[in-house]
Amino acid sequence: MADSSINLLGLRICISGIGLVGNVFLILSIIQTKLSRVKSFELFLLGLAAANLEEILILNIYDVIIHWPSAATASTWSCRLLKFLTVFGEANSILFTVLICIFRYHKLRDANRRVNLPIYLDSIRSAWLVSGVCVMLSTLLSVPIFIINLQGPAENITVNISGCPPDFFRCSEDDCPIFNRIYKYLFILACNLLPLIIITVSSCLIIAVLLSQRKTVKPVACVSGSEQFGKKSKGLRIQRSTVAVLAAMALFQVDWTLFVVLQLTVNPSDFPFWAEMEFFISTSYTSTSPYVYGIGNNLFSLKNFIKK
Repeated sequence: MADSSINLLGLRICISGIGLVGNVFLILSIIQTKLSRVKSFELFLLGLAAANLEEILILNIYDVIIHWPSAATASTWSCRLLKFLTVFGEANSILFTVLICIFRYHKLRDANRRVNLPIYLDSIRSAWLVSGVCVMLSTLLSVPIFIINLQGPAENITVNISGCPPDFFRCSEDDCPIFNRIYKYLFILACNLLPLIIITVSSCLIIAVLLSQRKTVKPVACVSGSEQFGKKSKGLRIQRSTVAVLAAMALFQVDWTLFVVLQLTVNPSDFPFWAEMEFFISTSYTSTSPYVYGIGNNLFSLKNFIKK
């Protein structure tokens, strides 16, 4: 058991390090273009990377307090604040993922008829507005952390000697406060199930649009050489970016489907490695997605890193 804990700890450190590096690089790559010139899609990626980075950092701080209580004895208020920040980062990451998927679908839909006309989210002002809505919704979904009940018969299970519960949703099956149950299932519905449905539907629509566009490609003889080259180059960039979005969406679907299934079917008290499993599921997307988006959108190129 001790060897397993050491191996899991090493794996957690490795995944966290990969995630920190990837999200920092993605943020720096976007900021280098100056915020005044950042496009809507890049702004959404910036919001996603910032949320991922915050979640990984706070989650590791919270984990240290839980597993090494001798390092710091946290008060209940400190535990709630750290958990609030963790849930806030997780919700933000999920909502920005939904936003990216919806944005990409609307950019592809009716692209041939719309030509160069922008969509609503192309406006940077609109992009800032919907990003603010994501942050506000994440805050509203996280605020109940400060008021849910941590006391009662489950206290010996949910709270360790550091004073911080490893899982704020966990409580006794025989005596669980009704508000805790409501919050748990409301959070799973709003932050897991609905985003999964939206992303699955949007991903299927994106694939359908890509397949339909392949059947309606303009004949080569109808366009000049320079126009053909320009359109081909732009089309390849969009296609590569769309493939990256679809790959990130597939990773999101696998991770959060597994998370929802475990939350609804597994009793954490009977599963000794529940905290580690939850950590790996929640951070696999936040640690891997910046590389998928960065490489797919040519943000992780050597040219970008040698600037400045």
